[in-house]
Amino acid sequence: MENVLRPLIVIGGAVVLTLLIGWATDLLLRKADERHSETPLWGLLRRARIPYQLVLCAALLRGSYDQAELLEEHRVGIGRALTLVLIGSAAWLVIRIAAAIVETSYSRYARAHRDPARVRRVRTQVSLIMRVVSAIVGVVAAASMLLTFPAMRAAGASLLASAGILGIVAGVAAQSTLSNLFAGLQIAFGDMVRIGDTVVVDGEWGTVEEITLTFLTVRTWDERRITMPVSYFTSKPFENWSRGTPQMTGIVFWHLDHSAPVEAMREKLRDVLRECPAWDGRDYGLAVTDSTPNTIQVRALVTAKDADDVWTVRVTVREQMIRWLCAEHPHALPRVNTADAVLPPGGVPSPDGAARRVHEPPRTGRG
Repeated sequence: MENVLRPLIVIGGAVVLTLLIGWATDLLLRKADERHSETPLWGLLRRARIPYQLVLCAALLRGSYDQAELLEEHRVGIGRALTLVLIGSAAWLVIRIAAAIVETSYSRYARAHRDPARVRRVRTQVSLIMRVVSAIVGVVAAASMLLTFPAMRAAGASLLASAGILGIVAGVAAQSTLSNLFAGLQIAFGDMVRIGDTVVVDGEWGTVEEITLTFLTVRTWDERRITMPVSYFTSKPFENWSRGTPQMTGIVFWHLDHSAPVEAMREKLRDVLRECPAWDGRDYGLAVTDSTPNTIQVRALVTAKDADDVWTVRVTVREQMIRWLCAEHPHALPRVNTADAVLPPGGVPSPDGAARRVHEPPRTGRG
């Protein structure tokens, strides 16, 4: 009976104690979250309850497994497995706690500062910092797991002796990856591009949706995702419409007949903008910028507070102006001249360029 009760008491006690401690900790975090609703830290820490309970259970079982006297012939393997679980769950717990602290710091900064450009910059930086922390914790955890095996500890000296050669080989093999890694850090702390910025890359207009240490994702206006290495943004020029102030000036072109009423178009543009909520009221203008033998080019300038609003203003002005011209001044629209040519004085021009008079045939009649 003792051989049955002892393992049940040891293993069951560890599990029950883990559940009790986890429930008590979660209850305290819940009460702290209700009492301090201005900070999300306590609510975010509750996300770490699963790795927290794994750490407790693995630690209790690792420390009391010898007293269970269960599967004595596999005691070494089971102890090593529990150690691996303890290291992995501890790394998971550290990452969750670090994420809660970083996210809380970002939310406080976002509430304290109203400048969207600065908030996006900090968001990009904390995202990349969190990825670096996760990578470091993961590498340390993996190294700790490997060191639990005696063969790995014995091979440590030889690994250190060949570290120089391996470092050179790895550096050459991972040159592209390392360049993207350093480019990601340069983007994070150089404030070149941030999450939420409106950019134009390779002729595609979109918003930066995700930035990692190696790649960047741009969500286009038609909901496509363009993924490219972050080194692109450190080696090639690109347009960042959110850099500095988000205010923008938009351009609308029309190709019209020479008889187009330009002054009336200026008044109509003013009326259209006054009824357009996306126009910020800073400036507008309309001028003839070019002419051809058949048409003139009319350009309108409009302003808006950001890229989305300037697009709305442009399409609104273009649509309503064309509708107004069709209804009120149809002669102003471009057309193909199909009228007969006006003959020069004196007759029809001859092939040599001289005017040749056309003689009508003599009329004949009776009488």
